[in-house]
Amino acid sequence: MGYYVGYERNLQTPAQIDFSGLTHLMVGRVIPNADATITRHFDIDATNGPIWAQAAVDAAHAANRKAILMVGGAGEINGWRGAATPANRAVFVANLLAAMDQFGADGLDLDWEPIQTQDHANLLALAQALRAARPDMLLTMPVDWINTNTQWNPRPAGEPAFLAAIVPALDRINVMTYEMAHAFEGWHSWFASPLHGHAANTPSSAASSVQYYRDNGVPAARLGMGFGFYGNCFRGVSQPRVPVMLANFIASDGAMNYRNILASYLPHMTPNHDAAAQAPWLGAAAQVGPQGCTYVSYENPQSIAAKSQYARSQNLGGAIIWTISQGHLPANPAGQRDPLLAAIRQHYLD
Repeated sequence: MGYYVGYERNLQTPAQIDFSGLTHLMVGRVIPNADATITRHFDIDATNGPIWAQAAVDAAHAANRKAILMVGGAGEINGWRGAATPANRAVFVANLLAAMDQFGADGLDLDWEPIQTQDHANLLALAQALRAARPDMLLTMPVDWINTNTQWNPRPAGEPAFLAAIVPALDRINVMTYEMAHAFEGWHSWFASPLHGHAANTPSSAASSVQYYRDNGVPAARLGMGFGFYGNCFRGVSQPRVPVMLANFIASDGAMNYRNILASYLPHMTPNHDAAAQAPWLGAAAQVGPQGCTYVSYENPQSIAAKSQYARSQNLGGAIIWTISQGHLPANPAGQRDPLLAAIRQHYLD
């Protein structure tokens, strides 16, 4: 399932999407408002946004793929909480289905971030109401990766019961296993999307996050793992596993897309591969590129192969990509413009 968002329309047109590495296109986004209405500008504008979204849905269907409408995203929590209340829920469900039908999409992706204890009841009721209204629609939901230092970062109270209850209403629960390197207090420099290797000062990995959700009632067949087609830039450190402060974390999603990493960072930094984390990284003694990075963590075909093989070995039901356009290389020869997507196709889909 590859996310394709309106604000990245200049990176890749609908006609340039390589659907051979996808089964579902996640077209984003529409925005929930607290009064149960829905904004449909797709981060473009009220006229051109819907035109772009329709072209994306039509391209997916022309390729015999499914199109799912992304709802919400980071920063929209107040809209979700207002719209999904008992007083507004019926109207909200009707408006969500109307938006889905407007574009001829095959389902909805409920991108409610963050999901906290106070959200469990209304989010569950919303998913159940959508499922009851359209039993055959595709309904997916992304969830956070897990910080394994649960003593300091406890999970929301009641989360296991919530997950067990919502699973029957959803086709996929997709773990956003990217943006997993941070510079919080006590952290060491780490990887954007490590497969393994989580430890006390580097408490994230794709495998540990997947295992958490499996241990808490999500069947493997309904669970998806995330791939980030962008990386993280640090300054002031030049390798993984060394102490960091907040000021060391410089840039990530957007500025550090895979295209920019290949053009501005890889040629001028020393490439490395971490065998424990199954992740690549770049290091340099001096600042490199537009963001002034000295340490860059990202995905490449080798790490995608390892994660894909892990997903298959665990019989996971799917994968999500944020975002397909950040991995698109339009200057490359035809057939070589989406190397990360090609790696997923080769190692996960084929």
